[in-house]
Amino acid sequence: MNMDIVDARGLLCPEPVVLTQRAIKNGTAALTVLVDAVAARENVTRFAASRGYAVSVSEQNGEFKLELSKK
Repeated sequence: MNMDIVDARGLLCPEPVVLTQRAIKNGTAALTVLVDAVAARENVTRFAASRGYAVSVSEQNGEFKLELSKK
């Protein structure tokens, strides 16, 4: 399965959420979002959940990988 990737590392909020919103508007059912700030992780997670996506988060070396999938 092809999965879209949004690389929002180094970007300040609300840009990671805006990029995620843009990808979701394209109708993707699965999406990976990469961020490097706790606030961005929380905001993207909250936004995705509000749009009906399940979110799985993993962290490595201060960077977060958010796996979004349509519920």
